[in-house]
Amino acid sequence: MKDGETKDRNLEEEKWLNWAIELQSLAQAGLAYGKDKFDIERFERIREISAEMVSHKTDISIEKVKNLFCNEVGYQTPKIDTRAAIFENNKILLIQESNGKWALPGGWADVFLSVRENVLKEVKEEAGIEAGAEMIIALLDVTKNQEKEIPYGITKIFVLCKYISGKFEKNIETIDSRYFGIDELPELATNKTTVEQIRMCFDANENRDNWKVIFD
Repeated sequence: MKDGETKDRNLEEEKWLNWAIELQSLAQAGLAYGKDKFDIERFERIREISAEMVSHKTDISIEKVKNLFCNEVGYQTPKIDTRAAIFENNKILLIQESNGKWALPGGWADVFLSVRENVLKEVKEEAGIEAGAEMIIALLDVTKNQEKEIPYGITKIFVLCKYISGKFEKNIETIDSRYFGIDELPELATNKTTVEQIRMCFDANENRDNWKVIFD
């Protein structure tokens, strides 16, 4: 397949996924605020169709799509993912997952935890260390800042943190934890952390006194 044909095909698939995502959002809002039982049935079917569209256009099973799409209630908002940037000797801390790939420590924000509490909890669980949160680096809309198409909105919050105490111990989530220089990064779990995001964290660490939070 020629480059032009590949590009056109990718754009076409992106349109399909964007339509499916918008239908899901509208259906979820309708289910939250609709009163008429027949309208509720229609919104439920629209949400089912949106899930079927995503499954058809991706390699995600219909069961998994429905778990992602069809369990939430209320007005649809982006999911929050917090990531910690911890430095030592101008190297950044990464954790290794069971698939062998690496990422900044972090994860989904838990209900009833602040951004600070959540990111420090994730650092403790994944890297085994106590840390302190110092400042927000960026708030990024993943759909605009990551190549992979995602069937729901995600806002990533990057937090510059400092090491306090503790050491890594292998756990159910991660198998290793190390510091890396910007020119020696390992294979990344790019659905969680990209090279560009790590470079941004290095820039923030080097310019922390004059850093302005990035939001996009």
